[in-house]
Amino acid sequence: MKTIFCLAEHRRGELRSITLEILGKAQELGEKLDAKVISILLGYDLDRFADQLVNYADSVLLVDDERLKEFNQLSYQKVVMQLIRNYNPVLILIGHTAFGMELAPSLAVEAELPIATDCIDIQFGDGGIYAVRQMYGGKVNAILSFPGAEKYIFTVRQGAFQVKQKQQSGKIIKESAPLEMDTGKKKFVGYIEPEVGEVDISQADIIVAVGRGIKKRENIPMIQELADAMGGVLACSRPVVDSEWLPKDRQVGQSGKTVKPKLYLAVGISGAFQHLMGMRGSETIIAINKDENAPIFNVADYGIVDDLFKVVPALSAKIKEMKGK
Repeated sequence: MKTIFCLAEHRRGELRSITLEILGKAQELGEKLDAKVISILLGYDLDRFADQLVNYADSVLLVDDERLKEFNQLSYQKVVMQLIRNYNPVLILIGHTAFGMELAPSLAVEAELPIATDCIDIQFGDGGIYAVRQMYGGKVNAILSFPGAEKYIFTVRQGAFQVKQKQQSGKIIKESAPLEMDTGKKKFVGYIEPEVGEVDISQADIIVAVGRGIKKRENIPMIQELADAMGGVLACSRPVVDSEWLPKDRQVGQSGKTVKPKLYLAVGISGAFQHLMGMRGSETIIAINKDENAPIFNVADYGIVDDLFKVVPALSAKIKEMKGK
């Protein structure tokens, strides 16, 4: 039976969302390849994560060892290599995070497998697996093939895939760690967290994002009023940050944050591909732009072609009126 490995990522007592996104895509590929989806969970005292992951995978390989409590590329690689030899997976999926970018390349070298990084899609056809990734700064989506390859390692961009639960829970299989007492030249020292902003837009359910169409800083409060009326948070595209009208932690896009809210309202945003990469996973997208040919309308579920300076105040007033009733 073919297998697909999905490496679970956790940090400071939390399972990272990229793990469930990878498992969602793996389920889809598993149906096409007739392969079982296996989640690899390395760490210490992680039974609660294993219980959660069985809802998304056919089985969870749990390696519980205190020496794996914190991520260490050398230790993780040694354990994953043993699992690769034992289970012979056809595909290994790892998040394209700081964690994955350190582990995946060296793992590919040791396992002698082809690797594609920062994938935004994975396709199956003509008996082979293809990686889709962006090139030339995101202007082109390239479909990569691996002639002669039978197994692959891909790192996957966060927010590229939807989370999907399985109808039937899998099982937990406990594996041992082939580790020596010394973890090697690399040792975990501690976490250095970036400075936290007022809000974390990546966790918001409702986002009102503003672009260069707002024209000047003095018009930002008008958009903030709409966001407050909707019970959402204010975000922006890169030109607004470059103009220093809003802080960097409010930026959505390739060089900002990836968001997946239930509702994303884009106000005065043209829809450059760099911005679209950060918000295309939103459940519902509404765009307000006076240019009917703006690229944002290609991804929007609903669009308003009009001057935002007429639409936004009217929309804010209507929402407040409805809430008052």
